[in-house]
Amino acid sequence: MARKKTNDQSRVVKGQELEVEHLTEVTDLSPKQARALLRKHGADWQKLKEEAETQKEGD
Repeated sequence: MARKKTNDQSRVVKGQELEVEHLTEVTDLSPKQARALLRKHGADWQKLKEEAETQKEGD
């Protein structure tokens, strides 16, 4: 029986904590905001930075 591969990028996994830390450093977002963006966009750093800028402007 073949196993079904899942590609669930909707959650931030332990290995992505480094990405959360990096995103918080380069964008001045909170870790909670960074995790939410990573869940939404995955590793698309261009979109992550664009949306982070939008969130900072809204503050």
